[in-house]
Amino acid sequence: MFTISMIEFSYPWLFLLLPLPWFIQRFSPAYKIKQSALQVPFFSQLVSLSGEQPNTGAVKLEPKIWQRIALSLVWLLLVVAMAKPMWLGEPQIRSQFGRDLMVVVDLSGSMDSRDFSVPGSDSISRLTAVKNVLAEFSQQRSGDRLGLILFGDAAYLQAPFTADHQAWLGLLNESEVAMAGQSTHLGDALGLAIKVMTDEAIKAPIAKENSNASADKSTADKQKVVIVLTDGNDTDSLVPPLEAAKIAASRGIKIHMIAIGDPRTFGEQALDMAVIDGVAEITGGQAFQAISSVELNRVYAEISTLEPSQFASFSYQPKVSIHYAPIALSISIYFIIYSLVIWRSYYLSKQQSKRDLLLNKRGEG
Repeated sequence: MFTISMIEFSYPWLFLLLPLPWFIQRFSPAYKIKQSALQVPFFSQLVSLSGEQPNTGAVKLEPKIWQRIALSLVWLLLVVAMAKPMWLGEPQIRSQFGRDLMVVVDLSGSMDSRDFSVPGSDSISRLTAVKNVLAEFSQQRSGDRLGLILFGDAAYLQAPFTADHQAWLGLLNESEVAMAGQSTHLGDALGLAIKVMTDEAIKAPIAKENSNASADKSTADKQKVVIVLTDGNDTDSLVPPLEAAKIAASRGIKIHMIAIGDPRTFGEQALDMAVIDGVAEITGGQAFQAISSVELNRVYAEISTLEPSQFASFSYQPKVSIHYAPIALSISIYFIIYSLVIWRSYYLSKQQSKRDLLLNKRGEG
């Protein structure tokens, strides 16, 4: 590529053709035209009377200066068109997203327990604490796509992966305790998270191929992370949490587990730390415990350290071919010169006609 200011030539080597007409004119033989000749028996008398010396050479027509300039200019424009000039637009900045973060939130009935302490305020419910911390957490994930899964008796995809963090946060704030049921199907929630991420990995290369966006980073190349918040043990999931963790590990999905609430509870609300630690360990993630808003904030700060937000951008300039411009200009030059030549021939013929008419009138007089 060869660039001049805002114009780039795709095939600059074609400018080597510029001297081609000169080589043709310099080294190729002149074009010869045979014309009829009149043979007279008194040729010698005509030569002596005219005072001209006969020769055997042909008459070689030379182009005039204006003709040379016009032909050179048209050839230059045609070579420029063949080199395919491209107009460079204003630089554009394109963003690449680094991670897909799927946040999985437990909405079982125990999430309504008001045992999360807030400095300088009354205790708040576990779900309210989660929403408050996630609001701040989402602001720190510039460049990452966030997804949201809510689970109770079953798991539901509340928000697919999106870079619009405000929309994601709005969907999170619409969630309420027990809207997905009272129990805790942790394994099913993990299974849904794995399915969503797998589907994204399959769709990304197809979308990339259809859009010809070769510079984009596909979802399959991103780091895929799941953050699970739960306050109870798994209850009758179709897929046990540890089995789901093995599937996630085989697909390169890392799971961070956050156990919230009082670890001294019993029954279905009891925290099964063996399962929580096991899921995190199998997938290469971390397991945390938080029983207050301060601790929950500290957990998310540590996750941000473990999974720093990745954001990359690159600039490019859109290109538009303008090869038609020199072609149009060369055609315009041709028509202008052709029109001038026709007009000149017409003008001279008119003048000649006037002179002939004047001579005829004088002869008659």
